[in-house]
Amino acid sequence: MDCHPWLISCAVIFHPNQSTQTKNRAMIPALIVLALLLITLLIVISRKPDTFRYTRSIAIGASPAVIYPWLQDLHKFQSWNPWASEDPSSVLTYSGPDSGPGASYTWSGNRKVGEGTMIITETTPDQLVRVRMEFRKPFAATNTVEFTLEPQGANTLVSWIMYGPQPFIAKVMDFFIGCEKMCGPQFTKGLTSLKTLVESPAVN
Repeated sequence: MDCHPWLISCAVIFHPNQSTQTKNRAMIPALIVLALLLITLLIVISRKPDTFRYTRSIAIGASPAVIYPWLQDLHKFQSWNPWASEDPSSVLTYSGPDSGPGASYTWSGNRKVGEGTMIITETTPDQLVRVRMEFRKPFAATNTVEFTLEPQGANTLVSWIMYGPQPFIAKVMDFFIGCEKMCGPQFTKGLTSLKTLVESPAVN
């Protein structure tokens, strides 16, 4: 008796040949190993610290009083901000006082610069400028930045510090991208530009 075509199709679907069954069984150990590796990776990532702190410092040949205005005036900050050169056409909108607590600006630029708001929240003349960084793009985050000044003889040690919470998604990004490796060189670049500006004959 001839078999109906659809019966043959069903037989193929529900009764795969031996070769297909063998291949499927061979894949199971590989899938188990892959799952175990993924679980291990997630455990390693989840155990990273819940907070982060990046610091870069440079010695500048000037007193804290000379350097401080370059930190607490956001217009002056923009002249040595390392991200400014990443997108010269980025849009800046200043608000509040020109300097000190309450001074802020919002930026919007390309993919390297992103979007966000920088707000000075606290200052100690010739010692500290604390800033709240509100990032919106390429990802949302709120962190704290501090610029500190420490006299060292004829020089001043200027430090650029950023710290904040590190939720799981940030831990994942840090594991694969290395956020400190991205921010650290930029901090150093900015501090080096600040050093050049402050130590120039025009300033002194």
